[in-house]
Amino acid sequence: MKTKLDRLLESIDPARTLDQVSARADEALNSFKVKSGIIEDWEEFRTVLTKFYRHVENVVLRLRPSRSLDPDIDWGRCYQRLIKEYGPNGEKAAFEMVRTGTEHGLYGVLKAVARRMADGYAGNEIAARISNFWETLSTDEELAVCDEYLNKYGHLLPPELTSGSAARVRANFLKVLEEHPSIMKRLRNIGRE
Repeated sequence: MKTKLDRLLESIDPARTLDQVSARADEALNSFKVKSGIIEDWEEFRTVLTKFYRHVENVVLRLRPSRSLDPDIDWGRCYQRLIKEYGPNGEKAAFEMVRTGTEHGLYGVLKAVARRMADGYAGNEIAARISNFWETLSTDEELAVCDEYLNKYGHLLPPELTSGSAARVRANFLKVLEEHPSIMKRLRNIGRE
């Protein structure tokens, strides 16, 4: 018989979260049309990326009807993804890649933005499911769930986290649960690459 923890982990399994969101991001990437793979004008670059950001969000989140473009807000959110991907001047680095066609040019930049968006959306979905689960538990159940997790999956965690009474895991248990799908995905991909 499945425990509450088993049901939660099943609901946040990478096949149900990370992989599905990633597949929708790929679908958005593949369905986005551009005139050219080389863009030499900054404003055109910004417009294309802003439209792409909105397109990915509409596809990944399955928004019906699709939300319309808000250039300033959508650019700001896309800009944040570029910074995370390419560093403090990420928007300039991305523009240079698109302008010159280096590192897969526009396609490479769009793919990186879509991947960052998918990671964010999947992370939000996982965190929400964990939060909903956690709110239903009593204090005793919270402690029992942590013990159950350590018994079943503690061997997958670094020894420095599980040594002694696993105090670091217990103190940050919700974060450990949020990382669980990524851990399972990495384990499943061993030998495939």
